[in-house]
Amino acid sequence: MTGTTESVPPGGRLLAGAAEICRTLAVLLLAAMSVLVVGQVLGRNLLDLGMPWADELARFCGVALVFLCVPLLALQGRHVAVELVPMSLPAPARRWTGVLVELCVLAFSLFFLYGLYRFLGRAWKFATPTLGIPNWVFYAPAIVAMVLLALVTLARLLALLRGETPPGSDQALP
Repeated sequence: MTGTTESVPPGGRLLAGAAEICRTLAVLLLAAMSVLVVGQVLGRNLLDLGMPWADELARFCGVALVFLCVPLLALQGRHVAVELVPMSLPAPARRWTGVLVELCVLAFSLFFLYGLYRFLGRAWKFATPTLGIPNWVFYAPAIVAMVLLALVTLARLLALLRGETPPGSDQALP
């Protein structure tokens, strides 16, 4: 777990471990997606063979890959990286700007989870067209990632409110 746990307080080690697992899964999904796309292109062009299941799996891998990287980026403080204005502010204003950003990210993750809950409330019983993967399985990586994003953001927010440097921040706040 190099790179993420060094700046994480002891209470955040569990979140850092979960974020690292997400990153490992994302790397595996990237490899699988690459193999599926190349296999699909080769199958169509060399063997005149269409593989619609490969498109569906590649889409699943791509969606899961994007979402599973979000908690790791948030834990490292790289999810929202507009630094020009906050770094030019005095420390107290910088802290409150950070609180506002973390509150916005937390609100986003909660709204996203609520929207996904409402969507899956109607669509969970349906399956993907080619492989028949249930929708709740197809969207599970997004759910896991948004729950972890909310937890990481909450940890960062609590650190800011306690006057500590949030995990992943480059500059210490007094």
